[in-house]
Amino acid sequence: MHYLTEQLWFPNTAETTRDGLLALGGDLSVQRLVLAYNSGIFPWYEVGLPILWWSPDPRMVLFPEKFKVSKSLRKTLNSKKFKITFNKNFTEVIKYCATVPRKGQAGTWITEEMQQAYIALHKAGHAFSIEVWEQDKLVGGLYGIDLPQKKVFCGESMFSLVSDASKVAFYHLSEYVKSQNYKFIDCQIYNEHLESLGAEEIERWVFLEMLHE
Repeated sequence: MHYLTEQLWFPNTAETTRDGLLALGGDLSVQRLVLAYNSGIFPWYEVGLPILWWSPDPRMVLFPEKFKVSKSLRKTLNSKKFKITFNKNFTEVIKYCATVPRKGQAGTWITEEMQQAYIALHKAGHAFSIEVWEQDKLVGGLYGIDLPQKKVFCGESMFSLVSDASKVAFYHLSEYVKSQNYKFIDCQIYNEHLESLGAEEIERWVFLEMLHE
């Protein structure tokens, strides 16, 4: 196990534990986070623990052309009940992602420290949000890290206060990255909900090869 210091580096991703843990420690500076995502690494930990850095194998991704639009979601999209914006309220989106209760999840990994780190990334132009509005009320959204030079978007979290709101946000993300000729959306680890929307697992070496093309 590698212990990070102030030095700005990460070990080779091949050195992870079986569950994908690569290193601990370091900080959440903009520079380190940008290096992490460009290297196929992300932080994920809870309050009271040191910063933990991961590069799991397999890796969950969504190829935008494979996004699955169910009949019910198509009906919602056609209803025009939601208004979609990009980067209108990044701070509120990440706060909702941290606080909206999730089935089977007692707490959140999006700590106050994590929130401030990603807000700093957003201000530096490395992260963006998608907001879903219903009658001028924010009811859903997502945020993540944008790697335009690599043509990859790294999804971090999404939330929904009303039915289908997060799915609508994810649909518009997939349409956006498709329009920009992005290779895939990084979804990090397996999630049944994301699988239902078309995400799939690929081997880490394949993920890294596509990331670094």
